[in-house]
Amino acid sequence: MSVAILDGSTVRDFVEDLKAFNESVNESFSDLDIDHDGVLSRSELRRAFECLRLLESDFGSDSRLTPEELTRLYDSVFDKFDYDHSGAVDLEEFRSEMREIMLATADGLGAAPVEIVLEEGSFLLQAVKHENEKNGEGVN
Repeated sequence: MSVAILDGSTVRDFVEDLKAFNESVNESFSDLDIDHDGVLSRSELRRAFECLRLLESDFGSDSRLTPEELTRLYDSVFDKFDYDHSGAVDLEEFRSEMREIMLATADGLGAAPVEIVLEEGSFLLQAVKHENEKNGEGVN
């Protein structure tokens, strides 16, 4: 884990640098594609979200999702990625949805810098590294 300071422009600049963003997405996609068939299955994408524990976190509330509710939530996320409803997420679908997620994150962050703990390999950490390299500050 790393601690970084970023704002919406850090994320937006990374997404708008198509070469850097696409390289990051391609690497992530390849890591998630466990069976190396060129697409992400429902279980491969779910495994990624389970590792991140994003969808099952209660964020301080008393409510917890049942296993059935969690499965429905994972299924709805998969359906959002699977634009053509083929039952698998290809690289272009993954790239497009990650772009939308990152731009929404940039909008949510706004212009005020925030200090945040980031997982190694996360897209947000890649955005920070991209900004540091662009500014000649090196990578932390």
